[in-house]
Amino acid sequence: MGIKGLTKLLADNAPGCMKEQKLESYFGRKIAIDASMSIYQFLIVVGRQGTETLTNEAGEVTSHLQGMFTRTIRILEAGLKPVYVFDGKPPDLKREELKKRYARREDATEGLQEAKEEGKAEDVEKYSKRTVRVTRQHNEDCRRLLRLMGVPVIEAPSEAEAECANLAKQGKKWLMGVPVVEAQPEAEAECANVAKQGKVFGVASEDMDALTFGAPKFLRHLMEPAARKLPVMEFDVSKVLEDLSLTMDEFIDLCILCGCDYCDSIRGVGPTTALKLIRQHKNIESILEKIGDKYQVPDPWPYDQARTLFKEPLVTPSEKVPEIKWTAPDEEGLVKFLVEENGFNLERVTKIGVVLQAFSCTSIDYSKEKGASTSERRQRCHQGRSSQEREEKMINHNESNHNGICPLLIV
Repeated sequence: MGIKGLTKLLADNAPGCMKEQKLESYFGRKIAIDASMSIYQFLIVVGRQGTETLTNEAGEVTSHLQGMFTRTIRILEAGLKPVYVFDGKPPDLKREELKKRYARREDATEGLQEAKEEGKAEDVEKYSKRTVRVTRQHNEDCRRLLRLMGVPVIEAPSEAEAECANLAKQGKKWLMGVPVVEAQPEAEAECANVAKQGKVFGVASEDMDALTFGAPKFLRHLMEPAARKLPVMEFDVSKVLEDLSLTMDEFIDLCILCGCDYCDSIRGVGPTTALKLIRQHKNIESILEKIGDKYQVPDPWPYDQARTLFKEPLVTPSEKVPEIKWTAPDEEGLVKFLVEENGFNLERVTKIGVVLQAFSCTSIDYSKEKGASTSERRQRCHQGRSSQEREEKMINHNESNHNGICPLLIV
């Protein structure tokens, strides 16, 4: 969920904290990406028609793999250095929010059945998307894919956004050759963590609470499909505080008042009122003393515990965060995983493998390539790679390994 209404509140009251950027403007930058949020988006959007999704021969969903594969390629082509952060165990305080999400999925399942019976196609698609949930298998599939691509992966102890933010305030296990980080409980916190450590430039997610966790730079729409042509929206937390005339502690209390994953908001207090109250009274305790019976405060209302989770999230200690490094992609491993196990089209995977090899973080000379267009870099990176060698690999694979699996998935 993130923080309710925060984007509009910032647009109205602190427009200087946000700016549109092209993906290529982050050339050479290390970006911590909330993997779990991205997987959820892929499951909803990629290849979905009504209740039908992309699957392999075993009937297992593969939308998340196609989305992760093609989107990561696009990011690498633009010259970015992605680090994926995966959620760990959610904090206990999030239990009520998770119960609400489960109830909403149950309601959506009932609505989906009714829509099917009544033949309402639009409602079928609407309710079908609301039933989507990211499973352990989805996460494991994407971790394996990323490692094969040579991309770092970080496992966060808890919130991935917090871990990412801390990495950026500070700047980690690997697959497509791209780093993967496993968050302690949640990806947002871990993303914020790595960002605060200065190990990455910024945090990419759709959940605004990455800002609440203190990510210096927060990027929205980085993982949106290219077809939507949405620019990246960059938020600068220092400008947020400056333009709102708030301290970080006051901003955290503002976000809690707006409504977050850890506790309900006060009924009747929306984002605009919350900002007014924080500016007047500085913290939630003083607000509660002043408002009396004017507003209905939830009972219990663990705002103080929520505040602690934002200020001191469970994240990987800086000395235990592994070195973030990218490796060469495992092309044979990718063919085995995507083509043999998941029915991807061999020729397409092989062609994209050329692009992946050319644009992997171990191949690009970032000092020389900055400022060059993607097409120019692609042309230079392809030099020296024999198309004949590529074709021979395909022929050998067809003759020895490929057992006629139907190319269910075109990437």
